[in-house]
Amino acid sequence: MTSPYFCPVCKSNRMRFTIIEQVPRYVRLHPQTGEMVAEILQGDLDAFHNPYRGDNFLVQCGVCSTIANEERFIKTAQNANATGALGQR
Repeated sequence: MTSPYFCPVCKSNRMRFTIIEQVPRYVRLHPQTGEMVAEILQGDLDAFHNPYRGDNFLVQCGVCSTIANEERFIKTAQNANATGALGQR
């Protein structure tokens, strides 16, 4: 989070963002009731339970509510800077 962001959808927001931390919980559910039977630590996953491979966090635009990975917001800011679309306001 040391790079400027620019919303790729509304193209008006450079300042207001929400950082959404994604913390996976590995659980085992009862197949008929859906009740949680166990919560499993990542190191204790069995061979059939794949670990989470997604982003550690996502970014949400505080203006239009678009949610995407951080790289999309950074790349949009870089492209806007290169083309002069981020004029001073």
